Amino acid sequence: MLFNSYAFVLGFLPVTLAGFFAACRFGRTVAGCWLVAASLVFYGWWNPTNLPVLLASVAGNFAVARLIGATAARPGVQGAVLAGGIAANLAALAYCKYLAGILGAFGIVFAAPALPLGISFFTFTQIGYLIDCRQGLARDRSVLDYALFVTFFPHLIAGPILHNREVMPQFAEAATYRFDAHNLAVGITIFLIGLLKKCVFADQIGAVVAPGFAQAETLAMGGAWLVALSYSLQLYFDFSGYSDMAIGLARMLNVRSPQNFASPYKAQSVIEYWQCWHMSLTRWLTLFLYNPLALAIARRRSGLDRRSLRGFAILVALPTCVTMGLAGIWHGCGLQFLVFGLLHATYLTINHACRTWRRRPPANTRVAVVRRVLLTYLAVLVGAVFFRAASVTQAMAMLAGMAGLHGAAMVPPDPATVRQLGWLLALYAVVGGAPNTQQIMRAHAPALGKVLPGALPWMAWQPTLPWAVALGCAATLGLLSISGTGEFLYFQF
Repeated sequence: MLFNSYAFVLGFLPVTLAGFFAACRFGRTVAGCWLVAASLVFYGWWNPTNLPVLLASVAGNFAVARLIGATAARPGVQGAVLAGGIAANLAALAYCKYLAGILGAFGIVFAAPALPLGISFFTFTQIGYLIDCRQGLARDRSVLDYALFVTFFPHLIAGPILHNREVMPQFAEAATYRFDAHNLAVGITIFLIGLLKKCVFADQIGAVVAPGFAQAETLAMGGAWLVALSYSLQLYFDFSGYSDMAIGLARMLNVRSPQNFASPYKAQSVIEYWQCWHMSLTRWLTLFLYNPLALAIARRRSGLDRRSLRGFAILVALPTCVTMGLAGIWHGCGLQFLVFGLLHATYLTINHACRTWRRRPPANTRVAVVRRVLLTYLAVLVGAVFFRAASVTQAMAMLAGMAGLHGAAMVPPDPATVRQLGWLLALYAVVGGAPNTQQIMRAHAPALGKVLPGALPWMAWQPTLPWAVALGCAATLGLLSISGTGEFLYFQF
């Protein structure tokens, strides 16, 4: 079920909220069971055949977690159990997501099962939980608490990737199971902002993207840039909108989710970009992949100096390339996703090298800041072409068009193109000049994590009549635009 659908907004959501707070009167167990049941309905609405995969994953990982706890006194056995649990998760992910593509590359036809929605997200969430169990960071929880943690519908299909220390304790608090009008108001506000971003901004600007990439081999420079820039904004507002909607939905149910999106196109470096884009994935990769890998390398090469060329290559560049290469593959089986990951690994390595050998701090003049933001955005834009393209060949054709190799013609001044350019300019003004949702809602602790100031006083949300009117208009626009909207771009991952 899509957040941006009439079935969800006008049917599932009000029924789920009313049922949850009614169930709370009968205790935590009844309320928790209601949320798990609602989440399973939400997940199975689109394709009920996905449900057995999710249920098997939850049951299997809960059993492994209990076994990890039971073998705490035998570290060797506990490590083997953890390794087996991680291997089983990755094997299921590979079978559903990658096996057909890998075999197809060797000319072997394999009828892969339909890819279960959100399998990457709930798999990563549970792998992180198993690792935390081994490290003693996850307390023993009931099967209901664990099922609620994994299946909680606001994050189930496209994140954010939850961490047990952040969310599971909230499900144990009595306050979570009491109606809170303030949380409901904050959650509805964040949800409506996200709905506006998705239905009005992302879907409108993305109208030229699919046909544009389909004819990448023939696009002249103006058309290629129009398509690439449109996609970068479509992806930005699509994922930003989803993140807002997920955080808002959780807040309606008295749960604070982690931040997942914080104005990444304002980043002044690629390092900063990944600290602001898909923040929960970046954190997961850092905690469970990059840090252990870098630490293992550092222990084996204890005499290396990070500031030497060889030391930097082994201690920084190698774990960065492995981590980002796997992050690229996580998004899909095609070679273009690997190129996307390695391209960002190259950006990050250069960025770290500049920080390592920089002789003086970077200038903070307005011109210098704008230059760094534009350079970062250009690097990200090139990566986005590979991220969207159906193949490396198509991505290279699009980049060739952007470089003018298919002709230097600008876009024709027809009404459709003028409208698209108008949308581009308007949305770039929003990206560059407006505070993000977390900053607008900063006074009300909208999500877990530090939120930087950024909203002028008159742009900071308060439960007032002007804000109610503005959000009413946003809700109207969003609802009127639902009929032409599509699924979120990250659903395919």
